[in-house]
Amino acid sequence: MGKKFILIVLIVLPFISQLVVLPFVNRIDPIVLGLPFLQFWFFLWIVLTPLCTLAIYRIQKAEGSLD
Repeated sequence: MGKKFILIVLIVLPFISQLVVLPFVNRIDPIVLGLPFLQFWFFLWIVLTPLCTLAIYRIQKAEGSLD
C-alpha cells in the first residue's frame, strides 16, 4: 500500500462514513454514552474528521508536497 492509497482512503473515509453508512447507523436502540446511536455516530466523526485531515497534512509534509 502506497502513500497515495492511504491519502485517498483518508480523504474519502469521512464522506463515506457520513453519507453511505448513514442508513445503516440510523438507529435509536443502542444508546452509547447516553446518546442515540445516530447522534453518537455524528459526534464521533466530528472528532475523527480533523484527525484524518491532520494525518493527510503530515503525510504530505513528510513527502515534501507542501510548499
